[in-house]
Amino acid sequence: MTGLTHRQAEILNIARASGRVMVEELARRFEVSAQTIRKDLNDLCERRSLTRIHGGAIIASGVENLAYEARRFVAADEKKAIGAAAASLIPNGCSLFINIGTTTEEVASALTSHEDLLVITNNLNVAMLLYRHPRIEVVVAGGTVRRADGAVVGSTATQLIGQFKVDYAIIGASAIDEEGALLDFDYREVQVAQAIIANARSVMLVADSTKLRRSAPVRIAHITQIQTFVTDQELPERLATICHSKGIEVVEALPKGADIDDATADSQDAAPEASPVVRLR
Repeated sequence: MTGLTHRQAEILNIARASGRVMVEELARRFEVSAQTIRKDLNDLCERRSLTRIHGGAIIASGVENLAYEARRFVAADEKKAIGAAAASLIPNGCSLFINIGTTTEEVASALTSHEDLLVITNNLNVAMLLYRHPRIEVVVAGGTVRRADGAVVGSTATQLIGQFKVDYAIIGASAIDEEGALLDFDYREVQVAQAIIANARSVMLVADSTKLRRSAPVRIAHITQIQTFVTDQELPERLATICHSKGIEVVEALPKGADIDDATADSQDAAPEASPVVRLR
């Protein structure tokens, strides 16, 4: 990319390799001030190469997703908190779908102490997390395994999902726009996600707030098709209004160390009146 300084080009390479870059780490690496790094990141964001997150930046892309392993580093603490909060809403003795995603994997990890669950998944990572637990039965959708992330995609997976009617679906999304569209990058994955939504009695979306600042080309569904949204921050006003008007429960899962009193006070100041928001740590 033309017009970049040598340091900015290196920052971009680091971001592509690891999924994110943090101001303090870059300042130490390049032996410059944090203010200098912030200016570099702002320049890269203006070029739409990066998207700012708290304390750093992530790769910005509206066409191709980050590498799966790199995505694990993006909002890692927030995803863990979301996973724990989502799992706390799932009762013992129920059936559920879990689709592909680093956040849905955190939900699966937090479900390991549950009992008498039936889990149907197209995510080999979820299956590996759960199959050893004797009180959890795992059914894996058949079909083509995507090498990039262990997702099982395609018509065979979709057909198997259509044979079930489960209590809950746990789904993720690569992006959520301000009008409430849930978006992803791979149409084959989207077809599986749509089948999951269609065959669940209650749908729970798990997505950290970085997904609200991204774009992706393929539509999964609209947020009005879900019943619960577990995220880590207060929603933008327009999206919060949609959730409020449709009675969607919004759960703000705070990472360990977050000040729940301050977060609650701030959110109450800005949230729509009587918004169905629950805050969990």
